[in-house]
Amino acid sequence: MQAFFEDLANDFYTNLIAADRWKLLLQGLGVTMEITILALILGLALGFLTAIVRSTHDKTGKLIILDAIARLYTTVIRGTPTMVQLLIVNFVIFASISVSKVLVAVICFGFNSGAYICEIVRSGIMSVDEGQFEAGRSLGFSYAGTMVHIILPQAFKNIVPALGNEFITLLKETSISGYIAIMELTKAGDIIRSRTFNAFFPLITVALVYLAIVILFQQLWKRLERRLRKNEQ
Repeated sequence: MQAFFEDLANDFYTNLIAADRWKLLLQGLGVTMEITILALILGLALGFLTAIVRSTHDKTGKLIILDAIARLYTTVIRGTPTMVQLLIVNFVIFASISVSKVLVAVICFGFNSGAYICEIVRSGIMSVDEGQFEAGRSLGFSYAGTMVHIILPQAFKNIVPALGNEFITLLKETSISGYIAIMELTKAGDIIRSRTFNAFFPLITVALVYLAIVILFQQLWKRLERRLRKNEQ
């Protein structure tokens, strides 16, 4: 048993402490969070915009062309693997343009997330009682004013849990960024594994870091949900 723990300690030192290899994980974590946060911001913007377009068309019959574009966008993105989208964006769309790989990943994951957020937000908008639209119009609001001041605030409260799940999914999806030579968290663990020829500590450490981030985010998101429920009261 003592020999087992000694070997475990030696492996820990070799994989994480020696040559400051833990710094690779820290650097990779920074890149992962950068991609995730920026892609989420882009995804939220695209998601809310396309959701408003689609719900407006569903309710009024207007914006036919924009609705067709939004439908095509969500269908294509949701119907193809994220990995394939990332490779297309990097090796096809930006093949002849010198841009940061991180920017490529942000664009890919942002557009991918936007398609799912669109459906989340649209379902939230459609779940708001139709009488709320009529109430807004009776108060003198235009359709856009009713949407901004009455419908979207109510829809947001309904979709908070789903948006939290989307953030978690997006965070984990960034682990494929290494396929276009980005040293994010998973790639950093793989680099350590290739240098030490030990897969256990690098990969387990990466998994634990992802798990810790998700748990922390879940706790913060639950606080937001509780605060929103209190505001309703």
